[in-house]
Amino acid sequence: MGPLTGIRVIEMAGIGPGPFCAMMLSDMGAEVIRIDRLNQKGSGHRANVLNRGRKSVALDLKSPQAVDACLRLIDQADVLVEGFRPGVMERLGLGPEACLQRNPGLVFGRMTGWGQDGPLSQAAGHDINYISVAGALGAMGYADRPPAPPLNLIGDFGGGAMYLLAGVLAALVERVSSAKGQVVDAAMTDGTASLLSPFYGLMSMGMWTTDRYSNRLDGGAYYYGSYECSDDRHISIGSLEPQFYALLLEKCEISDESFKDQLDQNAWPIKREKLEALFKTKTQRQWCDIMEGTDVCFAPVLSLAEAPDHPHNKARGTFVDVEGVTQPAPAPRFSRTQGEIQSTAALTGEHTEEVFKSWGFSDAEIAGLSQSGAI
Repeated sequence: MGPLTGIRVIEMAGIGPGPFCAMMLSDMGAEVIRIDRLNQKGSGHRANVLNRGRKSVALDLKSPQAVDACLRLIDQADVLVEGFRPGVMERLGLGPEACLQRNPGLVFGRMTGWGQDGPLSQAAGHDINYISVAGALGAMGYADRPPAPPLNLIGDFGGGAMYLLAGVLAALVERVSSAKGQVVDAAMTDGTASLLSPFYGLMSMGMWTTDRYSNRLDGGAYYYGSYECSDDRHISIGSLEPQFYALLLEKCEISDESFKDQLDQNAWPIKREKLEALFKTKTQRQWCDIMEGTDVCFAPVLSLAEAPDHPHNKARGTFVDVEGVTQPAPAPRFSRTQGEIQSTAALTGEHTEEVFKSWGFSDAEIAGLSQSGAI
C-alpha cells in the first residue's frame, strides 16, 4: 500500500509529462482514472509502461452528457491532472473555476510546455523547444556541433512531470490545514529553468561559461566524461574531487607530470587526448575490473537493454518484469508504505462501466450514457 493510498486522481489523457505524473501517482498508491477519447476505444498496448497502473474510461467530451458524467467523477476526486493547451479545459466546461466550484478541495494540476500565459502559450511545441528557451539545450553538447537532444528527459519528465508531481503533492499537504484545493500551473519552461538554478549560481560566481563543452560538468573536463574502449564500448568517469582524481591516476597507472595540475583548463584538451588513447588500450570489461566499485567515480556506459542486468540494479530490484515487460520499478522507496505497480496499461475505455459503477453511478445512468453515445 503506497503512501497515496486513498487518494483519487482523474487524469485527462495526453502525452509525455501528464501521463508520467499520473504513473508516479499510481505507483505511490493513488487510484488513477484516465479519461480517454471515445473515438479511440479499444486502442492501446499492455506494454505501454507510461500508462501502467490506472483504469481507462472512454468519453465523448463533445457530448453534454459526457461532460456532466466527467464532472461527477471530478466531484469525488482529490486531484485532476491535464495537459491540454491553455483554454481547452475551459472550452470543454471542465476548467478549474467550474471544477473547484463543485469540489473546493480539488487540486487541479495543469501541465503545459510554455505555461498558461505568455506570448508563446498558445503555440505548439515539444521538449526540445521548451528546453531551448529555458537555456538548457544550448548548454549541452560538443562545441563544434549543434546541441543534441538529451532524449526528452529534461523538459517532459524532469522539468515537467516531476514539477507537476511536486506541486500536486505540496497542494495536497497544504489542503490538510486549509481544506481548500488550488490550481498547480506547471510549465516545462519554468521547470527546466528551475533545474538550471545551480548553473546560474556558478555563472554569477565566475565558475561557469556559456560556451558548450568547456566546463567541469558539460564534458569539457577530461576527468568528467565518457571514453571509448578497445571493444568500441564506453565507460564514464567523474573524478571531480582531488582524492578521487588521485585514485583515477593511480588506477590508470598515469605518471605523466602534466596530470598533476587537475584544474589547468588550457591543458584539458591535451589531457583528454591522452586519456582517450589510454582507455582504448583495454576493453570495457577490463576497465570495470580495475575501477568499478572504487572511489574513482566510475561506471560502464550501458544500453537500455543492458541496464536491467547490471549486478547493482539486479541486487536492488531497480527493474522488474510485469507480464513479460521489463520496466523500472516504482521510485522512490518508502520504509513503511512502499508503492507498487498496480497493473499493466489499460486499453482505451476498458473500464468505463466498471469505474462508473464503483464511483456511484446507477445501472440506469450508465445505460443512459451508453444510449446517448457519451460513452
